[in-house]
Order: sequence, then C-alpha cells, then structure tokens
Amino acid sequence: MTTTGLLPRQECAVMVLGGPTAVIDIGGLRIVTDPTFDAAGPHGYLTKTAGPGVGADELGPVDLVLVSHDLHPDNLDEHGRAFALAAPLVLTGPRSAGRLGSPAVGLSPWTSYALPRADGNGDLTVLAVPAVHGPEDGERDADGNVNCEVTGFVLSGQGLPTVYVSGDNASIRTVAEISRRVPDIGAAVLNAGAARVPAKFEGRPLSLDSCRASAAAAVLDAGIVIPAHYDGWTHFTEGLTDIELAFSEAGLSSLLRISPHGDWVTLRP
Repeated sequence: MTTTGLLPRQECAVMVLGGPTAVIDIGGLRIVTDPTFDAAGPHGYLTKTAGPGVGADELGPVDLVLVSHDLHPDNLDEHGRAFALAAPLVLTGPRSAGRLGSPAVGLSPWTSYALPRADGNGDLTVLAVPAVHGPEDGERDADGNVNCEVTGFVLSGQGLPTVYVSGDNASIRTVAEISRRVPDIGAAVLNAGAARVPAKFEGRPLSLDSCRASAAAAVLDAGIVIPAHYDGWTHFTEGLTDIELAFSEAGLSSLLRISPHGDWVTLRP
C-alpha cells in the first residue's frame, strides 16, 4: 500500500506528532501509536495544551494502530478513538479490546500478532509486552494492573530493526524483563514526561521521569532512543530539557533522537 496523503511513507522511520502519538513506517507498513488528534482543551481532570503536529487527515492510509490503553484521554482522545476504529486493525490489551470492539484485537503480555508486510518480506511481528502505569508498589486491581491495563509493544521482522514502544510504563524492572526476553532491541520509543496526578499514588510519576528514561535506555542497550509523551498536557512535569539533561548526565546523549513534531527520525543507526 502506498500513501495518498500528504505525509510520504518512509523506508524505516518514526515521527512523534505530540503527546504519545507517533507514526512508525516499517516493513512497508504505516503504524500509528496511541492516536490523540483533539485540539487543545479540557478532558475531564486532564488538560491538553497543544494539538498534534500533523493532523489525522494528513497521514493517508494506515495499516495498524497500537493503543497502549483506552481509559485515559491523553492516550486516546475522542478524535483519536474515531481514527483508531476506522483503521483496518487495532492491537491493544484484552480489556481495552473488549471496550473498543472491532477492529481491536486484544493481546495479553508475551503474545504476538503477525501482520503481512507491504514490502513483501514476510511478516511484521508485534509482541505485546507488560507496562506498569505507576509506582511498582502501587495498589493493583484484580488483574494485577497498577492504575489500569497498559500494554507496550515490540515490533520485529527479517531485516528490520527491533523497535520497543513503551506505552505509559514507569517501571525499570519491567524494562529489564523486556530486555531479557528480547535482547536485540535496536530502537526504543519511550513515553517520558513524568506524568503526575495529585490524586493518584500521592503524586508519584505515572510514566518514566527523565532519569528513569535514561536508565531504561541503558538497560535496553538500544542504539536509538526517541522520547515521546512529554509535552502537550499539563500533567507532564518534565519536558525535553529535563530528558536531554538526564541523558547527558548518564553519558547517553549519543542515543537520543528528538523528533520535533513533523520531523522523521530514522530507526536504523
């Protein structure tokens, strides 16, 4: 499939559009993560301060949408939900899939889905991996989730870099488990920003803060790290400057690739 939209397809690259929303072109496929396409404004107890750098109507045909979780508007807002449900396939967690309905397919952690690649080189494998949306010692629900069910993803295929998309994960222990099970991750899209909501977990971070993001990069040993989900909402407490400083202090600045909204970053070293 070739795009007829205004955003030409890339061979192997990612573009962060704002918040957690990114476009990943890989294996001839166009993938969108956690679509959030609403304009700035209030969303319940959260406030969006900026819309996406590229609108949904500029993306052209999309092959797959990855939804880490559906219950929080900063990861799936109203226009993002409509965008996802209009896609041919949505991969998410089992409970999110049950709420979203078709075309969502629910994947439990450590299960995978094979999607035929548009470049003719076999399949793209999407592996669902765990995420902890808050402190490790946070109260867990009946399914063992902190805050709510959240799913991360690992994309892989013959001749392609293996790409980890974290979702809203705050746990280095979880990153270490993913790295142990998938030791060849070449690129990571990490939701950083130290999201905090005073009423939840005494205001402790619900996503990676900058220091944990740099620690996650070290644990993963990925050659490329693209930060996402650090701007566009008032509950993010750390921004790009904090992320850059943390990576510099950890001696990992060479790994960091910044995707100003509307710019592509290659997924190959």
